[in-house]
Amino acid sequence: MTNENNNMSLAKEMITGSQMLFVAFGALVLMPLLTGLDPNVAFATAGIGTLLFQLVTKGQVPVFLASSFAFIAPIMYGTQTWGIPATMGALMVVGVVYAIFSGVVKLRGVEFIQKYLPPIVTGPIIMVIGLSLAPVAVHMALGRTGDGSAQLVDTSIALSISLPALLTTLLVSAFSKGFLRLIPILAGIVVGYVLALYHGIVDFSPVAAAPWFAIPKFTAPEFQWQAILYMLPIAIAPAIEHIGDVLAISSATGKDYMKKPGLHRTLLGDGVATTAASMLGGPPNTTYSEVTGAVMLTKAFNPRIMTWAAVTAILMAFIGKLGALLQTIPSVVMGGIMMLLFGLIASVGLGSLVKAKVDFEQPRNFIIFAIVLVFGIGGMALSFGGYSIQGISLCALVAIILNLVLPKSAN
Repeated sequence: MTNENNNMSLAKEMITGSQMLFVAFGALVLMPLLTGLDPNVAFATAGIGTLLFQLVTKGQVPVFLASSFAFIAPIMYGTQTWGIPATMGALMVVGVVYAIFSGVVKLRGVEFIQKYLPPIVTGPIIMVIGLSLAPVAVHMALGRTGDGSAQLVDTSIALSISLPALLTTLLVSAFSKGFLRLIPILAGIVVGYVLALYHGIVDFSPVAAAPWFAIPKFTAPEFQWQAILYMLPIAIAPAIEHIGDVLAISSATGKDYMKKPGLHRTLLGDGVATTAASMLGGPPNTTYSEVTGAVMLTKAFNPRIMTWAAVTAILMAFIGKLGALLQTIPSVVMGGIMMLLFGLIASVGLGSLVKAKVDFEQPRNFIIFAIVLVFGIGGMALSFGGYSIQGISLCALVAIILNLVLPKSAN
């Protein structure tokens, strides 16, 4: 009887772990499709990253690792400017930065991050990450390429697909209950995909040509200092997001993971997972908030459940037709989802300012907020001897310097 119960328990863990992938669908699929990376590689590296995270944290934290949406804009820019291998090399260095963060946290505590990366620094940076992508989302929703240079789908047809996809995502997120509420992106994509099928803009020929079993198209990294310098500041937003995720999962399970295994270990786990993913051509890994929400809903507190989620993701990576099918999703469907997604990224940044009760009666806070937003959204670039710094990199540098230099008002 005991063996039968153990088998039932194991089967339940496997099923629960597998369904976690539906919750992580947004990060697992949207990231590679938007950035030009291989979806099958993303599945493989998310699974491998989760297993490595469990190894570093001694299998104590029930989380699944997938890519942070904060990386979408930088990876899109990186792959277009320097190519996928150089972008992967830069992301490897980001993984090393996580490891450095973890060492500093172990030696000096979370106070170090709070001093150099307070909400007035990270909040507007996160807002810029979302708002800078807004034109890309609108162009794609209108049936154009991301830069708006070419019309791929008639505007009226595009809107009849992208807007229902957006509306479905909104309604599921706002009004649904239970497990369905955790998969609004998946619901929106399904509706948009069905409408795209109706309008005949889905091409299944790649699926027919793809084999059932195929080794993912792994890509080895290359190192270019321009790409590395551009990508380094991007580590800030996911690192701050990671702390919030650890606090959330701690609250859900009633265990203080900030102390055991410790924030330094969870940050190191993210770093090791990101480095491993970039060595294979996959997007960077970090603890995924939506899966944390699923854990809270299902009470699936056993970390072994995430082990099965990771194993399932790795197995799915070798299904050639799965990757081909995912790549048939028209960009116009993605555009509808992205209009909400990128707005949500911006709102997370604003929310962090509100939650921290940042005092905007202090002129220094107004200055930091204003400069970062104008530099980031306006496309400010500074050149030094042949190297140009712009975008998130420039925003992060300016925000950190201003925060350290500008005087605080006396109370």
